Amino acid sequence: MTVRRTPRRAARVAVIAPDDAVFLFGYDNEEVGVHWAMPGGGLDPDELPREGVLRELREETGWTDVRPGALLCTWEHDFTRAGVPVRQHEHIYVARGPRRAPTPEAAAAHAEDGILRWRWWAPRELAEAPEPLWPPQLPGLLDALRATGVPQGVDLGYQPHVAAHRG
Repeated sequence: MTVRRTPRRAARVAVIAPDDAVFLFGYDNEEVGVHWAMPGGGLDPDELPREGVLRELREETGWTDVRPGALLCTWEHDFTRAGVPVRQHEHIYVARGPRRAPTPEAAAAHAEDGILRWRWWAPRELAEAPEPLWPPQLPGLLDALRATGVPQGVDLGYQPHVAAHRG
């Protein structure tokens, strides 16, 4: 049986610390299970991706001093959000920022978004992540960024998820 999916636009940002660690949230999704993704989320109807990622970053972390830079990649994937199967098209940007925790106010709202935890991942740790990453190519994209200093801005296309274990 084919699942009918609602299109959803979204934007995320790879916040990279001076030591090259990247900030990720651990989520538990009803369809795809436990996974790690960057701050971000769905766009409002008339919102541009760069505007939406600033809003989402502020809502999810409380950080107002981090600005998205160049486009790292775009990709599409499926998951279920609030009981609705969606096919999400994401723009992922790169930003530099200090290594710190989300503000207490932002952290208090994480449970309603399915966020279980957060952490900074060193490049080696990211490459060996035991749970799926969104997008799966994130370690390679960030390796290329470290090597060249320039985000690739590639379209990864549609990426099917491999079911993760439930956390």
